[in-house]
Amino acid sequence: MSSRVVITGMGVAAPNAVGLLNFEQALRNGESGIRFFPELKQLNFTCQIGGKPQIPEDLLKKYFTPLQLKGLNSSGIIYGVISGTDAWQDAGLEIDENAPADWDSGIIFGTGILGTDKFREAIQLIDQGKTRRLGSTSVIQTMASGISAYLGGILGCGNQVTTNSSACTTGTEALLMGFERIRSGQAERMLVGSCGDHGPYVWGGFDAMRILPGKYNEKPEEASRPLSASATGFVPGSGAGALLLEDLDSAVGRGAKIYAEVLGGEINSGGQRGDGSMTAASNEAVERCITRALKNSGISAGEIDVINGHLTATNRDSTEILNWTRALGRRGNEFPFINSLKGMTGHCLSASGSIECVASVLQMEKGFLFPNINCEEVHPEIQELISEDRIPKKKIDTEINILAKASFGFGDVNAVAIFKKYTP
Repeated sequence: MSSRVVITGMGVAAPNAVGLLNFEQALRNGESGIRFFPELKQLNFTCQIGGKPQIPEDLLKKYFTPLQLKGLNSSGIIYGVISGTDAWQDAGLEIDENAPADWDSGIIFGTGILGTDKFREAIQLIDQGKTRRLGSTSVIQTMASGISAYLGGILGCGNQVTTNSSACTTGTEALLMGFERIRSGQAERMLVGSCGDHGPYVWGGFDAMRILPGKYNEKPEEASRPLSASATGFVPGSGAGALLLEDLDSAVGRGAKIYAEVLGGEINSGGQRGDGSMTAASNEAVERCITRALKNSGISAGEIDVINGHLTATNRDSTEILNWTRALGRRGNEFPFINSLKGMTGHCLSASGSIECVASVLQMEKGFLFPNINCEEVHPEIQELISEDRIPKKKIDTEINILAKASFGFGDVNAVAIFKKYTP
């Protein structure tokens, strides 16, 4: 096997678009998928908006049998199956339920909280003494590995099939875990990604923490403002993203399309020591994660063209930029271009890393930078660190050779992945 790992397929179910072509168009146009939810108003949420993929009934029937749809009440599984199946087929791989297990292909598909609505439904039935009415899928819809189990059965993967969970770092971590499995020779292909449920039972805790914006309920598309001086908190979102990673020899041997190469990356934790905590990343850990990602990928700081940041539209945005400048030793107009998808999708929590990895690779493959919407006025602390023209306000057509994607999660956990434009 080659020591090189490439991306041969992608799929996405994001708040602003479902499907790869639709998603690319939404990125180019800077389209927001953040909407007002009357249910949140009825429940007295301060923040009554969020990001939720729009999945019509006829689309559901393309991915699930009538039997599978019966009693299906887990939005995360729905988003994950759509994006994962799309990535598999986008890679030119077949789905044949009569074929034997594919021992060379595996799945690492993460989540944070799965099946919250199914849990609520189950709790109500159990409390009413109606346990027998739970249905045969209540367990698989509420276990964390339900998403990888669904995909494993649909695709017939016989290699490692598992689920990871590391808060907002989940998707990027899954990608790096799959990368390492291929690099170690234990698999030829790994479907990697992450998903997250939507709704009040997922978003309520964040509303209680008062870290969501409450003054944009009547203008939801303006609410998520990464890097901006007027940012007042992150908008919660949901969805899923998926990427098919493959050993280069395997991809070339079957004539697969190659989107980009994964050079490597780093996963670490700050241990909640020093300035790190359960909810805030250790600055030292973030800097170490970035520098180790570069070392592991065999590149220098000066080679990075673009950063797709974590950048949630909170007061941590300026701290994140500071950490990047320290780790890269680049400031002002020497700093790479940087953008955040969360202005368009909100913060999709456990799904954010994978959706943003898909967006990052699309930028690289298609040669453009999507805009940082709602960032009319850059935060003054960020202006002191980097030139404002490093933060695109409109789509820019440009060649991208190397892109760094970062995710930082609750629990003081970090992941940075390095993508490179593919050259034979």
